[in-house]
Amino acid sequence: MLEQVHDIPTGDGAMETFICRPERGDPCPPVLFLMDAPGIREELYDMARRLATVGYCVLLPNLYYRAGRDTKYGPDVLEKDSAEYTRMRAVRTRMTIPPVMDDVAAMFAWLDANPDAARPGKVGVHGYCMSGPYALAAAARYPERIGAAASFYGTWIVSDAEESPHLNLGKIKCETYISCAEHDDLAPLPMVTELQDLFEKAGTPGELEIHPGVHHGFGFPSRWCYDKPAAERHWERLFALYARNL
Repeated sequence: MLEQVHDIPTGDGAMETFICRPERGDPCPPVLFLMDAPGIREELYDMARRLATVGYCVLLPNLYYRAGRDTKYGPDVLEKDSAEYTRMRAVRTRMTIPPVMDDVAAMFAWLDANPDAARPGKVGVHGYCMSGPYALAAAARYPERIGAAASFYGTWIVSDAEESPHLNLGKIKCETYISCAEHDDLAPLPMVTELQDLFEKAGTPGELEIHPGVHHGFGFPSRWCYDKPAAERHWERLFALYARNL
C-alpha cells in the first residue's frame, strides 16, 4: 500500500489529507472518504486502507483544518462532556456545508494535477455521521464529477441548514446509497421516513436502507455499538456501489 499525508491547498489554508492507494497496477478510481464528528484517527486510516486494497485511491481529509493542526482528538472524544469531547464540539458546531463543498472542489483539483495517483474521471464520495450530508450535498453540487455517493448514518439530512441535502435530491444524478440505523438520536426514524419519501419523489437514483437493531456508529470497530454483520454489510454495499459506477 502506498500512503502519504499531503496538505491540499484550499482557499482557507492547507487541508491535511491522508491518501492511500494500491502499490501495484494502473492508477485507480478516486474516492473521497469524509470523516465523522470525532475526527481523524487510526480507525479511519484503517478503513481507508481497507477500501484501497480493493482498488481505489482514497483521500481522507481532516475537515477540521480551518481550526488548526491541533484538531485530532484522543479516545475520550466519544465520552460526552469530557475535555476532548468539548474541544471537538467547539469546532464541529461551526461546520457548515458550503465550505466543505469548496474542500471537495480542492480535492478534485488535486486529483486533476496527479493523474499518476488516481485515474481521471468520475469520483466516488461517502461520509459517516456529520459527513453523510456532505457526501450527498457534493453529489448534488457536482453531478458532472461525482459518479457514486453514499451516506452512512448521516446526521440530520433533513434540516434547515444551508444546502441541506433534502433540498437538492433532484439534482443528484449518480447512484446514491443512504444507510440508516434503526436506533439513532441524530437521525431519528421520523426524519428517515420523511427523507425516504423525499428521495423517492425526487427520483434520486439508488436506495435508502434502514438496518434493524443497530445504533448510530455501528460500522466503527472501536465503538461500543459496533455490529459486525451490519458493518460487513456496509462494506458489501459500498464496494458494490463503487464497482458498478467507478
